[in-house]
Amino acid sequence: MGSFSSTSSSSLYDFSVPVCSWKGVSCESNNVIGFEASGLELSGPVPDTTIGKLTKLQTLNLSRNKITGLPSDLWSISSLKHLILSNNQISGSLPNNIGNFGLLETLDVSSNNFSGEIPAGISSLASLRVLKLDGNSFEKSIPSGILSCRSLVWIDLSSNRLNGSLPAGFGAALPKLQVLNLAGNGIHGRGSDFSEMNSITTLNISGNVFQGSVMGVFKELLEVADLSRNRFEGHISKVQFNASYNWSRLVYLDLSENQLNGEILHHWNQSQNLKHLNLAHNNFTRQKFRRNVKTFSGLKYLNLSKTSLTGRIPAEISQLSNLNTLDLSENHLIGKIPLLNLRNLQVFDVSHNNLSGEIPVSLLEKLPWMESFNFSYNNLTICASEISNATLQASFFGSTNSCPIAANPGPFRGPANKAKEHKVLKLALVLTFSMVFLLAGLLFLAVCCRRKTRRWEVKQTSHKEEQSVSGPFSFHTDSTTWVADVKQANSVPVVIFEKPLLNFTFADLLSATSNFDRGTLLAEGKFGPVYRGFLPGGIHVAVKVLVHGSTMTDQEAAREFEYLGRIKHPNLAPLTGYCLAGDQRIAIYDYMENGNIQNLLHDLPLGVLQTTEDWSTDTWEEDNNNGIQNVGSEGLLTSWGFRHKIALGTARALAFLHHGCSPPIIHRDVKASSVYLDYNLEPRLSDFGLAKIFGSGMDEEISRGSPGYMPPEFSQSEYDSPTPKSDVYCFGVVLFELITSKKPYGDDYPEEKDATLVSWVRGLIRKNKGSSAIDPKIRDTGPDDQMEEQSEKKNLVVRKQHSMKNITKFPPTQMEDTSLH
Repeated sequence: MGSFSSTSSSSLYDFSVPVCSWKGVSCESNNVIGFEASGLELSGPVPDTTIGKLTKLQTLNLSRNKITGLPSDLWSISSLKHLILSNNQISGSLPNNIGNFGLLETLDVSSNNFSGEIPAGISSLASLRVLKLDGNSFEKSIPSGILSCRSLVWIDLSSNRLNGSLPAGFGAALPKLQVLNLAGNGIHGRGSDFSEMNSITTLNISGNVFQGSVMGVFKELLEVADLSRNRFEGHISKVQFNASYNWSRLVYLDLSENQLNGEILHHWNQSQNLKHLNLAHNNFTRQKFRRNVKTFSGLKYLNLSKTSLTGRIPAEISQLSNLNTLDLSENHLIGKIPLLNLRNLQVFDVSHNNLSGEIPVSLLEKLPWMESFNFSYNNLTICASEISNATLQASFFGSTNSCPIAANPGPFRGPANKAKEHKVLKLALVLTFSMVFLLAGLLFLAVCCRRKTRRWEVKQTSHKEEQSVSGPFSFHTDSTTWVADVKQANSVPVVIFEKPLLNFTFADLLSATSNFDRGTLLAEGKFGPVYRGFLPGGIHVAVKVLVHGSTMTDQEAAREFEYLGRIKHPNLAPLTGYCLAGDQRIAIYDYMENGNIQNLLHDLPLGVLQTTEDWSTDTWEEDNNNGIQNVGSEGLLTSWGFRHKIALGTARALAFLHHGCSPPIIHRDVKASSVYLDYNLEPRLSDFGLAKIFGSGMDEEISRGSPGYMPPEFSQSEYDSPTPKSDVYCFGVVLFELITSKKPYGDDYPEEKDATLVSWVRGLIRKNKGSSAIDPKIRDTGPDDQMEEQSEKKNLVVRKQHSMKNITKFPPTQMEDTSLH
């Protein structure tokens, strides 16, 4: 047998001795039946008349080499039972004459560069037990011929470009199937597609487009289930109450990044063997963090990020002694961090909550030996003198360091025993700093928005100045459609802040929005149109194209987008990512399922149901959303309490932009269509900071505001640019819309020609008829003193603004000195 290139071929094969004596070669009756050449640094194509001459060969293993091609006579070896070519560099299509291997039991060509369709000839492999095609570029749908391989026990088609749906009868046709991995494709389907897979023990369908209920997935023998990054929906209790499934077998469960709802952590009493549980990023009901977490005593990994948890972290979590990873970020948790069992903990994230108090000393001492940790965006107090500035900025961003930091901090080693005199000095400094604690906290908040530090767990891709962008890109618009004319779209990166390892490009945006087709259009605004789309992996986004271009350079625009991406507040719509496509700057946001206030008040159909929970108190944020469900528009808006909640949330967002960022951020376009409702029905103000990205190119147009929202002073020729007061005026118009359900202009205003909403309400107030402006649907749904004018000298909007002054922290001069008065 000849040899193809190897860095050590002379030592591998001695042609002076019989082939059957070679390492890795096994023979029977002087015929080679096995050739094991894994990891021998073989490279290049395998030449013809080499392996193909081994007519009795049963096992061929060439894995973990650098082989680029296969001999044409390989496919004539009809005796082959095991073909293992994984982890090479073989490209091109997999030949259809793979079907010549009628005795084949194992086919493993994973981690190569194969492309094209999975060959139909696979239907001839009746004895096939293991099929591994993962890590290639196979495309189109899974061939129906695979159903002929009824002996299959293991199928791995993950990390390809497959789409379409599963062949009809997929589960029933493969009665012996135990392991199925379809992760990282674009396959469509429903949970019921797996209902007849009664032998399945491991199922990974993450990163596809499966939807509907997950009920059919859970079978008696299932031990590992990864259903993440799909579109599954329905109540989580339907999963937990599946009577046909014995939860005691389950070891690994990942339901993250779907659209499941309901309450979590209920009825898991049979889950003692569960080691990995990930429920992050779903649409769960706002709920308290339950104490029955101790049910999961065997857990090593627990991720409850963005699951709408409220209340305190239960002390019972310390009983999870095997825990390696705990992620509770992006919830509404309050109180102190409880004592944890730190024996095995390596990853800990409680960022983006409302936690307070000191971080336990035992936890601080553990941090230097942990893989990662994040306490950012809370109200925590740090009292450890040897935390370096870099660690503070990376992992404690937004917290309060009320204790002195060493002048020359070294690597963070945790609190050590100090000399007595150092303790006395430290105490004195603490007492001194406590006298100005509030001032220090305000100053810290003022600069937090301008920090250049990034979250610890997100090493996001920055825009590189030397990067070249192919183009140009040009967008053409009319009133009906958008067309994107793109050159080399695959070369233009899309930055997603919290998923930096996903290499999205502008081509993915085109695919997600059907080339910015009118059918995916959500809204058209001053800054540009917004499109709905799904990026690979089922990431649901809203894509805003800033169509007027920008006077900023690419580097300046990228820095501004990254700065905006770090601004976080419960009532601001977070910027998820961005793309720089020629002159166009594209902002990417999380998709808000419940639309905006413009839709709810003026556009959408009426007649949706709603429950009767009272939302009238100013402490609505402590409630748990039990009374308001994700049911739509009109039912919600027949409650004054819900409209009041929207007003308060929007006011808080504006207060943060004006007084929590340094320099202050002036929104410039506050209106009903820029206030969205997230999946928890929390108001989220969008589009903040976008005006700056245009540079000076749109100053005049942006500064003039939207029709019906323009402050009177804007009509004065000497008026220069927007201020926080002009934002407050626009906010006042939104208040009028919430109270009256009328549009800011163009609506029917009796007795007044060419009136705006503001002038119409003012006219009613001058006639002492202010209460007649209130929308009849909400007149009897809230306290009179919040909706009706009780003094002849008070304007309705003035009263509403004053009622929120203490809550939103607006300085009186900002709230009272507005032209709405």
